Amino acid sequence: MEHESCIFCKIVKGEIPSKKVYEDESVYAFHDINPVAPVHILIIPKKHIFGIQELEERDECLVGHMFYVAKKIAQEQGLAPDESLNGGYRLVFNVGKDAGQSVFHLHLHLIGGRAMGWPPG
Repeated sequence: MEHESCIFCKIVKGEIPSKKVYEDESVYAFHDINPVAPVHILIIPKKHIFGIQELEERDECLVGHMFYVAKKIAQEQGLAPDESLNGGYRLVFNVGKDAGQSVFHLHLHLIGGRAMGWPPG
């Protein structure tokens, strides 16, 4: 179910252009327009889910699928760690305004292409 004012729902419907990376029947992935690293891709469910706090038990497989798609995209983008564990990427869900969530449609950030520090934020 889409939410009529949601920018990500409009991207999924093709009403707002995006640089698509991946799409299947349940998720859509595209390059973030404000990247924080050389590779910054958003993976979103086509079903409108406001955020992590609104997940229901029936959404478990969908969220797992989002992680699987992230792994596939990371491999295609050359981000997967090699045998010596060099390389890598970060997966992030921001939950709520104080955590940096600015679009209230569940989305997973796939970030990579540079070394990252810890702790984040």
